[in-house]
Order: sequence, then structure tokens, then C-alpha cells
Amino acid sequence: MDKLAIVVPCYNEEEMLLISSEALRGELDNLIQKNKISKDSFILFVDDGSKDKTWELIASEHEKYSNVYGLKLAGNVGHQYALTAGLLTAMQCSDVTISIDADLQDDIGVFEEMLDKYYAGCDIVYGVRNKRKTDTFFKRTTAQAFYKLMSSMGVKTVYNHADFRLMSQRAVKHFSEFKESNLFLRGMIPLIGYKTDSVYYERKERVAGESKYPLKKMLALAIEGITSFSVKPISLITVMGGIIIFGSFCAFIYALISYFFGVVEPGWTSLMISIWFIGGVQLLSIGLIGQYIGKIYVEVKHRPRYNIETFLGEESGN
Repeated sequence: MDKLAIVVPCYNEEEMLLISSEALRGELDNLIQKNKISKDSFILFVDDGSKDKTWELIASEHEKYSNVYGLKLAGNVGHQYALTAGLLTAMQCSDVTISIDADLQDDIGVFEEMLDKYYAGCDIVYGVRNKRKTDTFFKRTTAQAFYKLMSSMGVKTVYNHADFRLMSQRAVKHFSEFKESNLFLRGMIPLIGYKTDSVYYERKERVAGESKYPLKKMLALAIEGITSFSVKPISLITVMGGIIIFGSFCAFIYALISYFFGVVEPGWTSLMISIWFIGGVQLLSIGLIGQYIGKIYVEVKHRPRYNIETFLGEESGN
């Protein structure tokens, strides 16, 4: 049987950490008893610069249980970077990884089904939500709009899939060759290729703590994904410019006709509306182009994506 690593990125999860550890250890034992994974399989908690007692709890769990590992990053770098750090670290001492968030809203009960598909030849198995009953109407609507927008922009993603997935060692190795600093794993993983499949589950309510992805972060993630994988927004600027020029020409014709027929006084309102509209479009266009230039600026510096401060595991001597 292959060695499984469960990678769990954590940020300020002191309320949830012990609950997650107990549940995941129980599932590991269950899979070992069913001969789905080897006895030296483990859980890797990745502390993304938490400000609470998350790391102390991870270290405590590592002392108590030999199958609980810990990875502490030197600072808060964000979920996508923390998950990447966990995957690349786990790759060195496991055959297959499953990534899941610490809140365990994703269903650990489908681990076995994921592994069955892995043993059947799949290198990547996506965990996909089949319903969104636990979401508010606003979150459900915006999430669906997000996936449709990403698709329309040419970004290849799996609908209703976040970062709950199984990856074989060779899939993670191929992912490690993606050296960009602007990470959007939901768009990057499908680019790996290899044989893939999906398992479906119902997402649960969070047991403790609070969501680490409020609306502000969801919007930031959407912008990151679109600008990292598609140049269509820049193409849309050209189209928008053409539409504005056509509209301006029509307005010019209308203004001339109105003036000669004496329908309106040569006034201020239409002029101000035009100035504000065109000015807004220009600022929006400059800002959008600035997003791409900013990404180029970040990429060309080739700074490390994260810095590992401490690793508690089989190779750490702890």
C-alpha cells in the first residue's frame, strides 16, 4: 500500500485544530485497517504564520502522535502558498497527498473513494461539491458567478471544486515545476494533465472558528485567478474602446441634429456625463493593465514564495 500524506493549511485555527487532528487521525486508522494506505501515512499541518496558539497545538499533537507532522512558515503568506509549501514538503516523504482545509467542511468520508480512483490509475482526484445547501443565497450566487466568469475568461477550472483534492507524487512533482509567484491552484492543477476524476460530497457546516475566506478575500482570489491565467480582460479594453468611439460618434451626430433643429440648448450636462464616463473607463483600463504589470514585476524578482521556519516530521529529528 502507498504512503498517504494529508496536507492541512492552517491560519488561526486554535479552536478547530484538535477537532481536525482527532477526526483525521481516526480516518487514517480506518484507511490503514482497510489496507488502503501504509501504516506510516501521516497528517501534515501547515501553520501559515498564525497569531494564536495554532502552532503550539500542532507541536503538542506531534509530541503525542507519531503520525502528526507540523510545518511552520516564517510568516503569513496566504492559503495558496501555505498549501503549496505543504504539498512540496509532503511530496518528499509520501506517495500520494490529499489536501483539505482545517475546518473539515469538506467530507473526509470520501478519502477512501479518492484512493480507490487513485489505485485505478488517476493521478488527480477532485473533491467536488454536489450541493450548496450550507451557503447563504449571496455566497451561492457569487460562487456560481465566479466559476462562470472564470470559464468565460478561458481559465480551466473544475466547477464547485476548491482545494480539496488528491494528487499522486508524480502530479505534485510536475506541479513543483510551475515556478510562478502568482498562485491560483484551482487553475494550475488542471494544466498538469494526467488522468483525473472527481468524487462528490455535501459540504458541512463549520464546527468551530470562523471562515478565513470572507467576501473581500474571495474577490481577491477571483481577480488573482483571472489575471494569472487570462489576457482576455486586456482584449476587452480594446473592444470597449471601439464601443465608446462608436457611441461618441452617434452622440456627436445626435448633438448636431439637435443643435440645428433647436431642440436643446448647447449645454453642460451631456458634456459632463461624457467626461465622467470616458474618465472612468480610462481609469478602469489603466488599473487593469496595472494589475498585469504588477504581476510581471513580482515574477521577475524571483523572490521565494515562502520561508519554512520549522518542520516536525520523520526527517526533522523531533
